[in-house]
Amino acid sequence: MKVIVTGAGGFIGTQLVRELCQRATLALRPSGEVEISSIVAADLCIPEESRQGLPDWVSFVEADLSTDEAVDSIIPKEEDFLLFHLAAIVSGDGERDFDLCIRVNLEGTVKLFEACRNSRGQARLVFASSLAVFGGEACPPVVGDETKPLPQTTYGMTKLAGELMINDYSRKDFLDGRAVRLPTIFIRPGKPNAALSSFASGLFREPLSGVDFELPVSREQGVPLLGYRKVVEAFILAMECDGEALGDDRTLTLPSRQYFVRDMISALERVAEQKGITLGKIIDQLDPLVIKVVEGWPIGTESKRAEALGMSADSSVEEVIEAYLEDFHEVTGQA
Repeated sequence: MKVIVTGAGGFIGTQLVRELCQRATLALRPSGEVEISSIVAADLCIPEESRQGLPDWVSFVEADLSTDEAVDSIIPKEEDFLLFHLAAIVSGDGERDFDLCIRVNLEGTVKLFEACRNSRGQARLVFASSLAVFGGEACPPVVGDETKPLPQTTYGMTKLAGELMINDYSRKDFLDGRAVRLPTIFIRPGKPNAALSSFASGLFREPLSGVDFELPVSREQGVPLLGYRKVVEAFILAMECDGEALGDDRTLTLPSRQYFVRDMISALERVAEQKGITLGKIIDQLDPLVIKVVEGWPIGTESKRAEALGMSADSSVEEVIEAYLEDFHEVTGQA
């Protein structure tokens, strides 16, 4: 079966494509195991490092996925297919450019869902949502599937709209969809992106590379963390689960663990000491915009439905740091 991954040029998209190639099959419930015949990796830009080492049954499409032409070029007209929709403008860029966020995250998602609806094949879809759907003064510190969403950013609003569309398009049998709400993902290699939560990766990534890092939030800030390996695993489990068994609400809040920034720094220092790594400095440089947005986000998740499907959080921050050093040691400069 054909698999399509939008946002394949991003960090999680790249890791997801690689994991799908390694598995080569998916256990789709209730129908059973299917072989992945081909993968279409699509994004506005797909860097060379996202292409390296992949089999020849992976093809790459570089296009603006908010346009009809680009969407039509990746969605099959006749055959059944699986779609992981990760492509999006991130939170910081969404706050700076409302029109761009609406065009890509909202209108682009509608175009994609409509192409799935109009295909004569059956589309099975996982949509990447976010804890940014929550917010406001009444937002509890720990959120779950039953918590009322009230996004306080344009990015969060577009993600909530995607969740509602997943429910409605599935209800009408236009597609077989499910959405996963991502907590703060760490540790992303490479250069920082414009996500307002990117500090949660930067405070590990830069010091591990011997580079000083300016911390934009208080060390007492709580953060709901989920390591990148667990995120990729959750996407696959969401695709494999029986959509109808999710009932009327096809959105799953992913598991996470709550950590304060000071605890994250302590874990980093412990791993660095064990491995003899000289860390760059972490410098407190508070950013009012980041603080305002992040303080409105929840700091923990309740995820019984996701956990029942086998999704889980990492056992510790140290576990994710160890994985990052193993997977991206060339990036950190630590052999």
